[in-house]
This record gives sequence, structure tokens and C-alpha cells, in this order.
Amino acid sequence: MTKEMRRVVVTGMGAITPIGLSVEDFWAGIKAGKHGFTKITRFDSTDFKCHVAAEIKDFDAKNYVDPKSARRMAPFVQIAIAAAKEAIEDSGLDMEKEDAFRCGTCVGSGIGSMQDLESEYDRLKSRGPKMVNPLFIPKMISNMASGNVSIAFGLKGKSIDVVTACATGTNCIGEAFRTIQYGDADVMVAGGAEHSVTPLALAGFTQLTAVTSSEDPDHCSTPFDKNRSGFVMGEGSGVVVLEELEHAKKRGAKIYAEVVGYGCSSDAYHITLPAEDGSGAARAMENAINDAGIKKEDVTYINAHGTSTHANDLFETRAIKKLFGEHAYDMKVNSTKSMIGHLLGGAGAVEFITCVKEIEEGYIHKTLGYETPDEEMDLNYCKEAYEEDLEYALSNSLGFGGHNASILVKKYSE
Repeated sequence: MTKEMRRVVVTGMGAITPIGLSVEDFWAGIKAGKHGFTKITRFDSTDFKCHVAAEIKDFDAKNYVDPKSARRMAPFVQIAIAAAKEAIEDSGLDMEKEDAFRCGTCVGSGIGSMQDLESEYDRLKSRGPKMVNPLFIPKMISNMASGNVSIAFGLKGKSIDVVTACATGTNCIGEAFRTIQYGDADVMVAGGAEHSVTPLALAGFTQLTAVTSSEDPDHCSTPFDKNRSGFVMGEGSGVVVLEELEHAKKRGAKIYAEVVGYGCSSDAYHITLPAEDGSGAARAMENAINDAGIKKEDVTYINAHGTSTHANDLFETRAIKKLFGEHAYDMKVNSTKSMIGHLLGGAGAVEFITCVKEIEEGYIHKTLGYETPDEEMDLNYCKEAYEEDLEYALSNSLGFGGHNASILVKKYSE
């Protein structure tokens, strides 16, 4: 017996980003064409090949949780809690009036706490195993974003996290969407968080030749530009409240948008490189569109993964052309990473929020730093911003390991 799918809407959003510690400030920065790139301040990067990052500025965990609890949380968990707090308050959700077992969490991190991994290894080597922090493991492991959000807000339903590298945030929101669709929850608090501007993480990505070689904070993350040289490591969190439509309407919630499609695939090709013909990413987008039951031509805008690496930008462009054909040239494609860098496990969630805001305001942001076209990359990558009524926004995330995830957001209507 076929089960009728339930409609899922967005009723709350929260964001901690390099250009703002709330959705309002983040979105104001996006519209102003602001970027969050600076010389690295977290540690001395003198011996590194990369010296720029998109760090969160002026964040104080004690503004969101009590000091004792904050000390027991890794930085990625702290920012997940902060974004979740904003999202839940924005949604107007009152847990005292809810069945807590029908409210779940899916907040992921691609890496977890690199800070604790580094510090506790140093402690082990210098002071011995008995001096390792008893909280090392529960601070480090990536599921602790979901776990702590669940504890902090009394969410007793399904509590999961999806770890798919840079696709984590999108997969977490997508799986939360599915959970509500299939009736396993009425409310899901979902998203991603990453806080990995650390020496070991930067060294690792540098050795992969994935991060930028640019020394100029004003021109370092340049997705789709011919002179791009790699991504800029960022940190941040995006969390949204997803809700079954009738549940949201019954309590009079503000509805920002509707989630209508979710698609995934695997390149099954290489541990770091996307499939060169774009077939994997193309299938993820196609699956999301088919899930929504719409035509490809109905989609006129894509928030691309757009990392500013040579391989990603080229192969994602090929994926768009492969799926959409001539219609690709009528579409607008931009990259939020041009302003906030690559938030890794948090990227897809913040970009999902960007899509919702663009639909809400009829505004497509520009790809900051895009100046010089590359020969094969000949789509409209939004050198300038556009005011345009959007019915749909398609968001892509592509992760190491060949993970491809796409999610389709629609302007809400009865």
C-alpha cells in the first residue's frame, strides 16, 4: 500500500557564519557583497602555504548556553547550539505544547572536533594516557551536534546525523525532510556545523592542494573564475526547523518556503575528485527534480557547490549542462562560498538558508570575485546580483568520497 507523502515546510532558521552571527546579519552581508576572509588568527600560519580563512568573529558561547555546559562542548557543537536556538526561537515552537517524541534532530558535522583531537594527542604524548581529558571522545565525535541540540531543547524524537564530508549539511536537511514526509516526526531541527580552522586540518587540506594559494583576502575564493586557486576554509553553522505543513498551520507558524525534492548519488569514482563528466552530480539533481514531480525547465536557479577548486567548478558545470542541456544557459548559478568560504559540513545548511532567503526576497546574490570566464565554463555565474521572482531554488553539495546531494526548495503556496 503506497503511503501518501506529507508536505514539509521551513518555519525557522538560524545561522552562525563568518559574515554574521544571525540569519539577519548573514543575509545583510550577502546582499551587501561582504566577505568574511581574513588572515588566519586562530594560530600562527607562517609555515603554511595558505594564510587566509573565513573565521567566525566575536562569537561567545556563553551567550547561548551556560558557561559550564559550554566548557563541555567542542566549538562545532557550540555554534550548532547557537544556530539551533535562533532557528527554534524564530519558528515560535513551544516544546511545552509539543509531543517531544514527535520532534527530532539531524544536525551533522563532517569532521567533528579537530581542536580536541589535536590538543588531546599533544597531552597524551607529553603527559601520558592518564592525563587525557575524560570528555575527549564525547567532545570530539561528530554526532554530538545532534545529541547536544536534542538535549538542550528537549527534542526526544529521531536523533541522527549524516556524515558525508562537504555534503553533510544538505544530507542532514534532506534526511530530516524524508523523516517528516514518511510520518516519523512532525518537526525536525536539522542542519550542519563545522569549526575546523586548525593547524592539522589546514595542513591536511593543503597537502591535497585543495585550499587557495592566494594571499589576498579580497580575492581568494573565486568560484568559476579562470584564475581560481582552491577553496578558503570557513567555519559556521546553519540550522533550520522543518515541519509538517498541517502541524505548522495549526499552530499559526510563519512559513518561509516548502521543501519539495531531495536527491542523492555517488560518483563511485575517486576519494576526492568528482566524476569528470559530472554524471554523479547530474543524477543527484535529477533525482531531486523527479522527487518534486516537476520539469527540469521549471528550475531557473542553482546555488552551486562552487568551491573555487579547478576540478569542482569545472565538473559541476559539466553536470549542470549534462542534465539541463540548452536550458542550462537560461539559468542563473551562483556560489555562496565566494563570500563565506567553504564551511565543510556546515556549508549545505547555510546555503539552504540562502536559497530560502532568495526565494523570500526575490533576490539572487552575485558570485563575489568572479571576473574572468574560463573557456568551458560558460554559464551565467552571477557576476552581478539579480532581482528575480523565484519559484524554485536547487542547492547542490558534493563531498569527498563521491557523495552528491541536491535539495529543491519551492516558494510556499496553499
